[in-house]
Amino acid sequence: MRGGWELGAAAGGPLLLCAALLAVGCALGLRLGRGLGAADRGALAWLCFDALVHFALEGPFVYLSLVGNITDSDALIASLWKEYGKADARWLYLDPTIVSLEILTVVLGGFLALVLIYAIVKEKHYRHFIQITLCVCELYGGWMTFCPDWLMGSPNLNTNNWLYFWVYLVFFNGVWVLIPGLLLWQSWVELKKMHHKGFNSGKKFQ
Repeated sequence: MRGGWELGAAAGGPLLLCAALLAVGCALGLRLGRGLGAADRGALAWLCFDALVHFALEGPFVYLSLVGNITDSDALIASLWKEYGKADARWLYLDPTIVSLEILTVVLGGFLALVLIYAIVKEKHYRHFIQITLCVCELYGGWMTFCPDWLMGSPNLNTNNWLYFWVYLVFFNGVWVLIPGLLLWQSWVELKKMHHKGFNSGKKFQ
């Protein structure tokens, strides 16, 4: 039982890498968002981090999975996925569902994150259309990552270790549910405001 509460040495590097990407993403987002409101600056910080994760972490995962598998790879980035694979074994080999979702996430999710960053900074009219699309893609990816395994009784998920369950599975994946959910709510509120503004403006000319 004691071992389940100890942070393994192998976890240190991947967690530091994630923290570094978060710091870089936040720095980029806050710099790009100078002059914007707090909500938009926070969104930009998240989107920069999100894009970095898609391209710098998930992109190499897709490549390594397609040319071989994570377990047999000696690539430096493979160590991160080997560590995460202790929580979800499907990431250690070519699982069709996981790799298919990651291809979609890297290509579509990464591209949409970049487009949304540009749309927020330049205050483009299509900002909330892209924001809603990206958030739905993120939520769909999270659902399809876990639902198939849940339906089979979660044979690949390690729920007996606090680090693997609460940090790797719940926290890291939960962030990609919570923040897209908040961004969807932001889009709902802003679109509602625009609708009321347009409706009230139209009434003035009647």
